[in-house]
Amino acid sequence: MTSNPATNASIKNNILIVDDHPFIIQGYKNAITRYQPNNFEFIIDEAKDCESAYHLITNPDTPSFDIAFLDISMPTYEEKQLYSGEDLARLLLEVMPNCKIILLTMFTEFLKIQTIINGINPYGLVIKNDLTFDELLFAFDKVINGERYYSQSVIKMLESQDNGIEIDLFDKQILFHLSKATKSKDMTQYIPISLNAIEARKLNLKKVLGLPEGTDIELVREARNKGLLF
Repeated sequence: MTSNPATNASIKNNILIVDDHPFIIQGYKNAITRYQPNNFEFIIDEAKDCESAYHLITNPDTPSFDIAFLDISMPTYEEKQLYSGEDLARLLLEVMPNCKIILLTMFTEFLKIQTIINGINPYGLVIKNDLTFDELLFAFDKVINGERYYSQSVIKMLESQDNGIEIDLFDKQILFHLSKATKSKDMTQYIPISLNAIEARKLNLKKVLGLPEGTDIELVREARNKGLLF
């Protein structure tokens, strides 16, 4: 009795890895290619920053990705308002809505983690300090089988906190431009809201971060301390 070729065919998965450290990309690739090699075939694309990732994702010749590994912190692509892996995740969900996103970060601040979960709801969220070769394979196994995976540090933070601070895309853009010493009146060139709205959001951010009378410099410093600004 001959076997059915279709039964033995491996399942193809298109994978995207975006990280600005080549050795980390290689580590992910080593782990992925060792995952059930008899059952899966992985086609891996990589990018080193927001700009190269943008061109790859939006290229009409790029096949839809099944899974994407995105580092949160990486060089920005301000022209397209891409400031982090979170922004790339939003772009991916818009262009390739079926892509399962795994976000990786060095941040261990609860407020930042909560913002990521609420804003992206990724299939995987891993604190890099938790990451080992076995942990990466375990996370990949969960996600490829349609389950969500949060690393232990993320779970502990979520279990120990009841609520936190959330900021949206406009708040994040304001903080980014403040960190670049952009004046509020000039931010309207980059952020599609009025000057009054920008000033109101700045005041609210200061209140939320416990700096009601603080300066813009103090706001930027505290936002960085809270993991809300890179």
